Amino acid sequence: MMVPWGGLSCCLSAAALYFLGRSCGKDADMLRSVSRVGQLKDLAQLLEGACKVLPLVVTVSGRVGSDTPINCQYSGMRGVIVEETAEQHFLKQNDTGSWIQDSALMLSMSKEVPWYLDDETGRVFVIGARGATGMALTVASEVFEESGRSLVRGTLDYLQGLKMLGIKRIERVLPVGTSLTVVGEAVKDDIGTIRIQRPHKGPFYVSPKNIDQLIENLGHWARLCEFASMGFAALGVFLIAKRAIQYILERRRRWTLQKRVLAAAAQRQQQDDEGLDKKEDNGSDNARSPTMPALCVICLEQEYNAVFVP
Repeated sequence: MMVPWGGLSCCLSAAALYFLGRSCGKDADMLRSVSRVGQLKDLAQLLEGACKVLPLVVTVSGRVGSDTPINCQYSGMRGVIVEETAEQHFLKQNDTGSWIQDSALMLSMSKEVPWYLDDETGRVFVIGARGATGMALTVASEVFEESGRSLVRGTLDYLQGLKMLGIKRIERVLPVGTSLTVVGEAVKDDIGTIRIQRPHKGPFYVSPKNIDQLIENLGHWARLCEFASMGFAALGVFLIAKRAIQYILERRRRWTLQKRVLAAAAQRQQQDDEGLDKKEDNGSDNARSPTMPALCVICLEQEYNAVFVP
């Protein structure tokens, strides 16, 4: 029996979607349980009254600010996190002599300065935001610089099977003044500065969506994964059951066919007083098994002399 790989793949996909949906549901439940801080000035009092053993996971909102913002080179924006990439775009000649477009990464640079959230009542610094869920930078600038077209450079590139097109520079930034919601562990250092950081165990989000939108989005994904898991599971069970039924019917058909051949052989032996001259008894290369007569399965009278091999 061949393994029903399609059905097994559907069942494995259903299991993966099920666990993914449960993960989204757990994240949504954790976000519902975090402490909501309406104003940042209240966070200090909340920390003083919190348990010293368990981490205090909170959600805060405010606008991005920094005492030493970064001035972006191409867009002119001021940000607290800046990522710059440069890609060399060119045409290269393949084995058939055709020219195809390709690119190669030349530069990948990231800068970050200490930054905080400010809601005009207080400030809280955010640590490790680049690794948080939901963190996305804005594309501030996308510039394409064409390559110079000198005769010597063009000839050398052509001999190497390359035609330089230019450099594409992309600048992504977290601008100053962006409204963000942060979910993480609130801590206070030795000098009294309050920080939000990734908890040892728990959610860590940095997103332009508020806490209610995050919970709703996670719930939507949890329900979607649940329905998709049920669909893949049903399809997988159907494919496996279909293959099993086909296998059972095939085995039954073979058994019925063998039974018919054996019955016809027995009847033929009874009618023939001298018995059958079996080929396996004379030691020829075409010897058959004594348990399975060499009768044609169509006419059930003559010995078969041809077979179609799949």
